[in-house]
Amino acid sequence: MHKDDNLSEINIEDQKIIDNKELNIWEALIPVVVLMSLLAYNIFFADGEMFGEYSNQIILLIGGFVAFIDGLFNKVTPLIMVQEIWENLKSVFVPIMILFLVGALAGTWLVSGVIPAMVYYGLQVLSPAIFLPASVIICAIISVATGSSWTTSATVGIALVGIGTALGINPGMIAGAVISGAYFGDKMSPLSDTTNLAPAMAGTDLFTHIKYMTITTVPTIIITLIAFAIMSATIDTTGSADISGLLASIKSTFTISPLLFLVPLGVIALILLKTKPLIALGAGVLLAAIFAFVFQMDVLHGLSDSNFTAITNAIFTDTQIVTDNEKLNDLFSAGGMQGMLWTIFLICCAMVFGGIMDAIGALSRITKELLKLATNVFGLFASTVISCLGLNAIASDQYLAIVIPGKMFKQAYEDKGLAPENLSRTLEDSGTVTSVLIPWNTCGAYQSGVLGVGVSEYFLYAIFNWLSPFTTLLFAALNIKIRQLKNK
Repeated sequence: MHKDDNLSEINIEDQKIIDNKELNIWEALIPVVVLMSLLAYNIFFADGEMFGEYSNQIILLIGGFVAFIDGLFNKVTPLIMVQEIWENLKSVFVPIMILFLVGALAGTWLVSGVIPAMVYYGLQVLSPAIFLPASVIICAIISVATGSSWTTSATVGIALVGIGTALGINPGMIAGAVISGAYFGDKMSPLSDTTNLAPAMAGTDLFTHIKYMTITTVPTIIITLIAFAIMSATIDTTGSADISGLLASIKSTFTISPLLFLVPLGVIALILLKTKPLIALGAGVLLAAIFAFVFQMDVLHGLSDSNFTAITNAIFTDTQIVTDNEKLNDLFSAGGMQGMLWTIFLICCAMVFGGIMDAIGALSRITKELLKLATNVFGLFASTVISCLGLNAIASDQYLAIVIPGKMFKQAYEDKGLAPENLSRTLEDSGTVTSVLIPWNTCGAYQSGVLGVGVSEYFLYAIFNWLSPFTTLLFAALNIKIRQLKNK
């Protein structure tokens, strides 16, 4: 693909690592410094509106332009950079389609009464005293079963945010609990793509990897559950005193029936049967539309003179269902596919920046420099963690945050006599779970878009996600369960 003598690439399944011998570390860092500086200014001094509503998207494109100029000065042709941008954009085609379907899902699940039913029954079962730890456990179970944090957030995650908001719980706390549970399951499930990718990169097998991950993951999730239990016991919930009023408002607006749960259960069943996510979510949209005609004719009449138009609007545009309780009005609104456009634009701009950074060899150069810092075992673990965190921010893609360090650090772990599962576990502890903490990463953009809660709002409460890299570093520093190669 590349004809330039200064460039070489390493193919790893569908991923490539491009090296550029002309590029030094300082040149590789220029676009990163520009990007981080502009983002920091936008957050702290411009209230996120430096360039209007799409400030983060524009900043990512500016960073991409700086990287493009950087590449030209280091003998990388425009064609190569455009090709890498295209490859990056192609890689997020399915996630973008999933986002569109999630928008449609939110709209149809609202007008069909699925989300109101979840909120109605959930308010009666999930009291504020147990809500947050229960949310972690529910999402963990669903995510282990499906192997997908994205599916978990798009189904039970949306419902839990609705229930918790009605109870008066901080949406950031709820989203943090949902994400903590969802990423625990995503990380530990043998059905998860990242759980399969990490051992493949490190050179170990899937079940050895999962078993070895429990050493750091179990203590982390226990601490997470304790923290959320304390929060649930101490938070002041303004909505809990008005549950009867909320239930009456929901009941008077929608036809509530346990049969409505057939829709989310059908989607989860399709995922468990290894149906492609696009098909499963599409089936969820179609099934919800049918249930809307069966159960919610009054709601559809209230939205439009035509029932078909009401369903179409729920799929594609904004839908607002007004109740006699103001607390529920914001909750019972959805943006449809249109509501996902901001998130999709953010992902596309991140892929442009990441694609150019990959094309000019900057990702490889930065990772190699971090590898030089690994003078001892702890330094090696720390370099891996920093590399994964950095690539989640720079490449905006959790797969690259696993693939590139996995390839670059594999030999270093062997040279120090460390079993490959040390590397695979560290890749997951720092690459998989922290992707959701970066607003412009595909995972951060997705979760904030689906749950309707900004990354800055849930960051502190996504305890499992930010605690995981600290746990793996603590175990490395104390030399706890650091497995050696048998032939050493």
